[in-house]
Amino acid sequence: MAIQLSLLTFLFLLAPTFISSSPVQDPELVVEEVHRSISNATRRNLGYLSCATGNPIDDCWRCDPNWEKNRKRLADCAIGFGKHAIGGRDGKIYVVTDASDDAVKPRPGTLRYGVIQDEPLWIIFQRDMVIRLKQELMMNSFKTIDGRGHSVHIAGGPCITIQYVTNIIIHGINIHDCKRGGNAYVRDSPSHYGWRTISDGDGVSIFGGSHVWVDHCSLSNCQDGLIDAIHGSTAITISNNYLTHHNKVMLLGHSDSYKQDKNMQVTIAFNHFGEGLVQRMPRCRHGYFHVVNNDYTQWLMYAIGGSANPTINSQGNRFLAPNNRFSKEVTKHEDAPHSKWKNWNWRSQGDLFLNGAFFTASGAGASSSYAKASSLGARPSSLVDSITAGAGALSCRKGSRC
Repeated sequence: MAIQLSLLTFLFLLAPTFISSSPVQDPELVVEEVHRSISNATRRNLGYLSCATGNPIDDCWRCDPNWEKNRKRLADCAIGFGKHAIGGRDGKIYVVTDASDDAVKPRPGTLRYGVIQDEPLWIIFQRDMVIRLKQELMMNSFKTIDGRGHSVHIAGGPCITIQYVTNIIIHGINIHDCKRGGNAYVRDSPSHYGWRTISDGDGVSIFGGSHVWVDHCSLSNCQDGLIDAIHGSTAITISNNYLTHHNKVMLLGHSDSYKQDKNMQVTIAFNHFGEGLVQRMPRCRHGYFHVVNNDYTQWLMYAIGGSANPTINSQGNRFLAPNNRFSKEVTKHEDAPHSKWKNWNWRSQGDLFLNGAFFTASGAGASSSYAKASSLGARPSSLVDSITAGAGALSCRKGSRC
């Protein structure tokens, strides 16, 4: 009887977990859920389909040689504050067959036609393609853009905008050389298009969005930020990305005066911040930010910064400082005198500092504040190399492991 019960328990834990698209939760409720999830056994702890990389997202799906037939399994592998982002999991598969773009009258088969639909869609690609958008790609809710199996580039024009929508997954896309757009009409649903003013030129712009997961993308050389989240955006995970050749990498929080960002919660996990980066990895305002198990191999000015009293919880990262002796500091407390920023809650736990890198901690370290900036259990910094080895868009081929 005991053996039967154990087997039933094991099978129950292996069963896929379907998470409803709940509204954004109060930070205190998120804290309780995080603590429960860390303390409870999950299928990932059981090593199901595990590649033993120590990366809980990849270990959840990458060893399955039939990933192409089980694409939507990815939606059950999210971690962090954006883990409830189900994207188009509950919808049909939509195949992009046409790399062209029309911002107002998109043709069926194009990427824009798929992302503006009202129903959930899991969007994949028929072949390798470079999509040069004429205007911002205005996404509708409950969409997944899944580039696995092909080399897909969104480049050379305006890029992705996630504005006042929810449940978005962007996975396996090369996003680079993004330009400003605007002063033009752009469609955002089958029944509506409107006038857009000049955009910033971000790779991924999250504006009042929630339940967003950007995973395994390669981003570089955009006109403004690579990934920016502003205007009350929250419940976001940015994971497994490879970011290179850019100045202002990631802005999280609109402005010091925009108080609606106080409840922002963002997880930055398992990313590789690589060559040619200058600053903002990320730059934070007001909210709660968990920076965990990332590999920082280059920065010119600083790696992690912020203003307006954000809570920054840095855990298990590897920081390799540049040779410039004036740029060894990981952190930058911006737009405030020491008398103010000394009270901001910034901490480093288990981080690895190389080539003279150092982290300037601050604040009294209130446990409740750091609980709101904790979204998963950090792995030892000694494992960062293996955890981030596959960062960026993957070369996945049908019939074999990704």
